[in-house]
Amino acid sequence: MLDLDMTPYAAFVWPAWGISALVLAGLVARAVIASRRWKRELKSLEDDRP
Repeated sequence: MLDLDMTPYAAFVWPAWGISALVLAGLVARAVIASRRWKRELKSLEDDRP
């Protein structure tokens, strides 16, 4: 099975996992927000065309 007991190193490993997960979540959120902004900008540019 999965052994998650990292006795002397747990104080370093678990925070590193947590920070990595937060960074990845932030990058995903940033990409989604940018994508929505670009789509709105594209739509406004397409609506302005004659």
